[in-house]
Amino acid sequence: MAMISIIGAGKWGCALYSAFNKNNKCLITSRTARNLENFVDLKEAIKSEYLVFSLSTQISYSWLKNNFSNNNQKILVASKGIDFSSGKFLHEIFGEFISDENLAFLSGPSFASEVIKSLPCAVVISSLNLNLAKEFVSFFPDFMKAYTSSDVIGAEICGAYKNVIAIASGICEGLNLGNNARASLMARGLVEMKRFGNVFGGLDETFLGLSGAGDLFLTASSTLSRNFRVGLGLASGKKIDDIMAEIGEVAEGVITSKAIIKIAKQREIYTPIANEVALIIDGKNPKISLNDLLKQK
Repeated sequence: MAMISIIGAGKWGCALYSAFNKNNKCLITSRTARNLENFVDLKEAIKSEYLVFSLSTQISYSWLKNNFSNNNQKILVASKGIDFSSGKFLHEIFGEFISDENLAFLSGPSFASEVIKSLPCAVVISSLNLNLAKEFVSFFPDFMKAYTSSDVIGAEICGAYKNVIAIASGICEGLNLGNNARASLMARGLVEMKRFGNVFGGLDETFLGLSGAGDLFLTASSTLSRNFRVGLGLASGKKIDDIMAEIGEVAEGVITSKAIIKIAKQREIYTPIANEVALIIDGKNPKISLNDLLKQK
């Protein structure tokens, strides 16, 4: 049995703890004490050979800088997003503290609430070290089918970008634009996500697989998705701060949309949906954004 520590006790961290604890010895920790089985302080948690990070992308760098001690632990990053302040992807952030040989990344369609209920799903473990990816695969319970991939950047971009498209999909739903419009948006969103990802070397098969299309279709079509609910709130005319207060959790697509358009401008990448999502978050009327999108190529 492996000793695994989950870093971060939000819904996703708790879901991963529940899953990994079925066949392994698991610990869990967070910034504030929780009344959870096997909850430990950080110093004890990071002694484990295997660490699973479930932290907000936007705090990952500062957390690692202030808290992480590298003792050759093997790391699975379960966060999704792009750091806005630096424009860095998660593999770049973690790569400043951990070697590629010890880094793996989790992606794929997997709502926390369903994982906790042990409902079946399929995920992908991406790593430049496929032996490490296989190690993490072996830790998953039977109801979670895990595949391996070496396309780290592709999986990362899928995990970040799909949250932005999910916000757009929630706006579409909130405006009662119909099923045709939402399906069209998701399809064009997948094209946009792949266009962006190809610039960084992401593989087409990743964008068309579980990490890309699979996670996109899930996140952009259910109120279980925080980002989808953000879109619903924006469509109703609510301010983003009020929406986030109602949700009470991080919706990574909000900041990621701004990170994407910053990178897209630097790289001259065409990202019309992400652009409009960022503008709506900043106060643009969603109906005007719809008209502007329809005029795009």
